Amino acid sequence: MSRKARPRTAALQQQRRVALLIDFSRGYGRRILLGVAKFAREHHEWSVQSEEWRWTDAIPHWIQNWNGDGIIAWVETARQAAVIQGLDMPAVDVRGSAAGCALPLVDTENQAVANLAVEHFMQRGFRHYAFCGFAGANYSDTRSRWFQDRLARLGVTCAVYHPPEAPRDLRSIELEKRGLLHQAHLARWLKSLPKPVGLMACNDIRGQQVVNACRRCGLLVPEEVAVIGVDNDEIFCELSDPPLTSVQVDTLRIGYEAAALLERMMAGEKPPVRPLLVPPPGIVTRRSTDVLATDDRQLAAGTRYLRQHLFESLTVNDVARAAGMSRRVFERRFAAQVGRPPKAEALRLRLERVKELLTDTDWPLAQIAEKTGFKYSQHLHELFARKTGITPGRFRIRARLDYARPGS
Repeated sequence: MSRKARPRTAALQQQRRVALLIDFSRGYGRRILLGVAKFAREHHEWSVQSEEWRWTDAIPHWIQNWNGDGIIAWVETARQAAVIQGLDMPAVDVRGSAAGCALPLVDTENQAVANLAVEHFMQRGFRHYAFCGFAGANYSDTRSRWFQDRLARLGVTCAVYHPPEAPRDLRSIELEKRGLLHQAHLARWLKSLPKPVGLMACNDIRGQQVVNACRRCGLLVPEEVAVIGVDNDEIFCELSDPPLTSVQVDTLRIGYEAAALLERMMAGEKPPVRPLLVPPPGIVTRRSTDVLATDDRQLAAGTRYLRQHLFESLTVNDVARAAGMSRRVFERRFAAQVGRPPKAEALRLRLERVKELLTDTDWPLAQIAEKTGFKYSQHLHELFARKTGITPGRFRIRARLDYARPGS
């Protein structure tokens, strides 16, 4: 054997053998896998054992006799948890659905998810709130509890949907399917809510079901029922009509942190007693919450016109005309409701769109300026820096670094 071959052989012998049991079928699971892969590339050469697996499947037979070093798993049931714990090797859960599961958990910080949803609705002037989830799914029950808690601390009550029959010991996928069986019941509940109402759904699947139920009973989304989901699964959000606003969870970082934790445990570190919770980076706003919650129909019409024509050559007179008011009356009523003049609100909304394009595209600033209603890129550059305290270029670099370094 040559000298050059020996180090490679030694390196191979030191590779960690890691099994990944994570659902490939949804964006949530695929992003977790990307986070795991990112950690493995940056820090260690892992020998990974995985297969196309869904959370509805049984634990693969091969894992029973697998001679590995650690596991990262999407643990959905107590039975799955028991099988993994019985392997007597370091393991990390990235789901948190199995009640009483003793495996260390890396999960989304659901209190922060609920807080973002409340703030999103508050900014739009909502006074009535509701939550619709899958009762019995612990992630849903947790988000419901935090949403209600946040509102209670603000002195606001929250209506909560309860299905006509209480589910028992059902997996999340079965609860989601059962939600489709009760659409008529859900529609009647939605009709009974005071309007306009800001409704948080436990995830994007439930959000889409709520939007469909609104259509079934003739409720307008977002004018009467504004809906926000969780996970920002683009397929579900874009297939919803109207497209669904959603709290974006940092699944890439969840995967990365789970891999980092597993590496420490395989090196002999004791597992943490408390879950490692990853905060959500923000909300992706779509049309399901693109509204100002107000009983003033004229003001609502003007605000809707403002948002629809936000990036065009628009004057306050144009918006006031759409609302059926004089400019002076519209400005006064708008400021009383929103807390800022129409021009300031339009600028805020346009700059929010600029931030999205800086983060999600590689477009030059001139192209972003054109798409968001600014005549000159230099004007946008100066205005952005003055309003945000950072230049567009620095904002883009920071956003990319935050995205690319989930372990930071």
